[in-house]
Amino acid sequence: MERKNDIIITLFLALFLSGSAFASNKQKIYEAYISNRMIDWQIVIDSMEQNKTENTGYLSELVNYQYGFIGYCLAEDDDKKAKHYLDLAENNLDILENLNFDSALVNAYEAAFWGFKIGLSPIKAPIFGRRCIKNADRALELNNKLPFAHVQYGNAYFYMPAIFGGSKEVAIEHFLLAIEQMEKQPAALQNDWNYLSLLSLTGQSYEEMDEYEKAKSIYEKALQFEPDFKWVKDELYPNLKTKVKKE
Repeated sequence: MERKNDIIITLFLALFLSGSAFASNKQKIYEAYISNRMIDWQIVIDSMEQNKTENTGYLSELVNYQYGFIGYCLAEDDDKKAKHYLDLAENNLDILENLNFDSALVNAYEAAFWGFKIGLSPIKAPIFGRRCIKNADRALELNNKLPFAHVQYGNAYFYMPAIFGGSKEVAIEHFLLAIEQMEKQPAALQNDWNYLSLLSLTGQSYEEMDEYEKAKSIYEKALQFEPDFKWVKDELYPNLKTKVKKE
């Protein structure tokens, strides 16, 4: 009986510590994102990669953080680092797929990764673009209430040339749907970098369409949610106001 109790206590502690680690990593990533300290972000994902298991919750978190870091590397024109983390993320996504993890989410990440590959090899855009759309479509077919699926569908249509069916209006429609769906679960938004990233993406998309008032509204929404969001506070929002004054 005593041994049985020891096993129960050990399992409870393992679950508790695992949950605490998830929460800690989520907060560290969020703080790195809002303060633009991406070296801190890299430290978290490197540690998680080194200590990963086949726990689907853990792997899903890791893939999400790797996804965010790859986007940052591409924005900084660091293709070598982007390729390295994309390889790791794809391997982790394969593990999740083999474990029969959420198919809609897996397809959404596959769409995102094809988009990253376009950034790494633009000459292959026609091929990779079709694969991106295919996975984004499949993700929405499987779960049209998944915010991340709408984000990837929107990304695909925003950057697709109009001659091939791309539409910035369709893209923003899906970004707004993703925002709406995320906001239906306000508790889940705490320390979630994805929400702020989506708001920033939507604001920038409105700017590219010269919809400045709508962009302004989105940036203000982001700052209301997180007043210390450095990228919006110090760059996107001030630059928009300067642009409006020059119009």
